[in-house]
Amino acid sequence: MKYIYYPGCSAEATSKAYDLSARAVCKKLGVDLVELEDWNCCGSTSYFSVRELESFAISARNLAIAEQMGPYDVVAICNAGYTMRAKTNRYLASNSKLKDEINEALAQAGRWYNGTVKVRHLLDVLVNDVGYEAISEKVARRLTRLKVAPYYGCQLSRPNGDFDDPEFPMTLDKLLQAMGAEPVPYPMKAKCCGGMMMFTQEDAAVKLCYELLRGAADAEADLIITACPLCEVNLEAYQSKVNAVFGASFKIPVLHFTQLVGYSLGCDPKELALEKQVIPVDAVLAAVPA
Repeated sequence: MKYIYYPGCSAEATSKAYDLSARAVCKKLGVDLVELEDWNCCGSTSYFSVRELESFAISARNLAIAEQMGPYDVVAICNAGYTMRAKTNRYLASNSKLKDEINEALAQAGRWYNGTVKVRHLLDVLVNDVGYEAISEKVARRLTRLKVAPYYGCQLSRPNGDFDDPEFPMTLDKLLQAMGAEPVPYPMKAKCCGGMMMFTQEDAAVKLCYELLRGAADAEADLIITACPLCEVNLEAYQSKVNAVFGASFKIPVLHFTQLVGYSLGCDPKELALEKQVIPVDAVLAAVPA
């Protein structure tokens, strides 16, 4: 199984652990990731709301490069990167005028996009191409007695629900079960964490994070896993802020889902950058039977 891999900006900085663990998991499962050549920012978040055409253009540039690299799906680990490219594909397919404008812009750099690339999230690839059963068969550390809150974020399955239910996704839940863990009841699983609002409207974002952490704590989760790098940063790095504002005492480890999958598959914890977590996860994982 071969895919063109788009790491995304955060994978080179605040979420390097996501990139490292994604590569490690794919290696264990025989998934061949070929990094997208000369990739650029996906043009999501605030930029899209200010300059829509330019945002589509820089997203389409990545897709045009992928199209030239071969007939392979593009795989992203960032919810925003995945959503932005999928959105670009949908808009270009339904709006010929926009497609012409984008290709006119791309032509200035000697590129052209025909619209043939399929964009997918790594979670989709793992559960649908590799499969729950195949992953379960490769488990080296069965996550028995581990109670996990699966947090999908607000962008992974919305708006179209390409590979999961838009309002009540279940792929992470089923993946946890395949590894022997217990996904706790978590109604907040597809709610927003505040995203980039943490840098512009911190009070609102901190409140959203409080609600997500409160939900996980009420469900007695040992840890939270996420499928989005920004969600992981917001829920982990800002827990002390949440505690200070709301008088709480949360100390819930938050992992990229690939880190927990990699641990279950027997990857070295250093290979997954588990020691880099803001909230240590060692004690929680130590409770998993050897």
